[in-house]
Amino acid sequence: MPVAVIESLDHEGRGVAHVDGKVVFVEGALAGERVEYTVYRQRPSYDLAEVTRIIKASAQRVRPRCEHFGVCGGCSMQHLDSVAQAAAKQRVLEDALWHVGKVRPGIIYAAIHGPSWGYRYRARIGVRVVPKKGGVLIGFHERRSSYIADMRSCPVLPPHVSGMLPALHELVGGLSIADRLPQIEIAIGDTATVLVFRNLLPLTPADEARLAAFADEHGVQVWLQPGAPATAHPLHPKGATPLAYTLPEFDVAMAFQPTDFTQVNIDINRLLIRRSLQLLDPRPGERIADLFCGLGNFSLPIARCGATVIGVEGSESLVRRGAKNARRNGLHGRNEFHAANLFEATEDSLAALGRLDKLLIDPPREGAIAVVKALSVLQSPARIVYVSCNPATLARDAAVLVHEKGYVLRGAGIANMFPQTSHVESIALFERN
Repeated sequence: MPVAVIESLDHEGRGVAHVDGKVVFVEGALAGERVEYTVYRQRPSYDLAEVTRIIKASAQRVRPRCEHFGVCGGCSMQHLDSVAQAAAKQRVLEDALWHVGKVRPGIIYAAIHGPSWGYRYRARIGVRVVPKKGGVLIGFHERRSSYIADMRSCPVLPPHVSGMLPALHELVGGLSIADRLPQIEIAIGDTATVLVFRNLLPLTPADEARLAAFADEHGVQVWLQPGAPATAHPLHPKGATPLAYTLPEFDVAMAFQPTDFTQVNIDINRLLIRRSLQLLDPRPGERIADLFCGLGNFSLPIARCGATVIGVEGSESLVRRGAKNARRNGLHGRNEFHAANLFEATEDSLAALGRLDKLLIDPPREGAIAVVKALSVLQSPARIVYVSCNPATLARDAAVLVHEKGYVLRGAGIANMFPQTSHVESIALFERN
C-alpha cells in the first residue's frame, strides 16, 4: 500500500502529495498527515486517491459528526476543525489570486464565521426508489456518484428539517408516484419552511391528503412543481405565510419564492452584507450599480444607506421580485431594477446605466468577465466590491481589473458560507488607481 506525506489541501479539500515525481490528490487526508492511500483514477500528470489508513494524524483532525460522512457527497471537510477549514479556504483564495490572476490583496480580511452546523436553509435532495436497497432513498448524491446517499439525518440542515427525514421516507414510500418524484427542494425563511416536491406525474387525491397531513404534522408548507421552477405552487396549506428573510441591521424584509435563488446560509449572508457595505461605503447622492442583483439582497441595504441603486439581473422573475421588495420596504424611490444578460455586457450596455460612482458585483460561478472587460475610462466606478463564489473566476476577473483597467486590489477575504464543505465564498475590494 503506497504511503504519502500530505503537503497541503487543494480547492476541493483533498490532500496534496508528491510521490515519485507525480502529484497525488488524496481524499480524506489533511495537511501534515502521513497516510496510506488507494488510487482510484490515474492520469498522466496526477493520481486521484482516497485514504485507507492514517499513520500520523493532524492535530486539526476531528471526528466527523455525520454518520453519512465519507459516503454522502454533500460535505467533504467534516474531519477538519471548523476554524482550520476557514484558514484552508483563505489559502485557496490567496493561491488563486496569485497563480491565476497574478495579483495580491493589500489586506487579508478576517474570515467571516457563523454556525458550523444547522446552517443550510436551502437544499435540494434527491429521491430514488431502489427496492434492492430497501425502497425509498432520500438524500444528497453520494461522493463521486449519481447514486443517492440514503440520509436519516443531516447535521448541516436545521434540526427541524433533519429530524423529519425518517418521516419523509415513509411519506414518499406511500405515494402512488414515488418512482416519479426525483427531488425535494427545501427552502426556509425566518418563519416558514417549504418543501417543494418535483412531481413528474399528477398526484391522486389520496397522495394529496397524505402530503397535507404531513404538512400539518410537521408545521411545513408543501408545494408541487410539475414542470419548470415557475410551475411551483402551494398544495397545503393554502394562504400560508409567504417565505421571507430579514436583514435587521438595515430594516429590510426580503420576500421570496421557494424556487428563487437565495443564499444558503442566512447568518453568513447577513454578515457578508455588513462587510460588503462597510467596504462599499454607500452614501446619499451616490449612484451605485448592483450587478447580478437577484431579488435585491444587496440592493435594498445599499438603498437604505441613502444611495440610488441600479440593480441588474438576468432573471426577469427575480427582477420583478426585487422591485416588489423595494416597494414593500419603502425603497422604490431609490431602487430601480432591470433585466439584462450580463454575460453579454458591453461598454454601451454599461454606459446605458448612467453615471456610476461605485459598483457591487455578485456573479454566479462563471464570474463577471464580460462586465469587467466592458468597463471603460468614461464608465469606471471609483470603487468595486466583488462578492464571489468561485476563487478561480474572481482571480481571472481581478487580473483584468488590475492589469488592464487600472484598479488596485485593496483587500480580499473569505466568508465561510458552506462550513464542512470545500466551497469558498469570498469578497474583494478594488479601487481605481
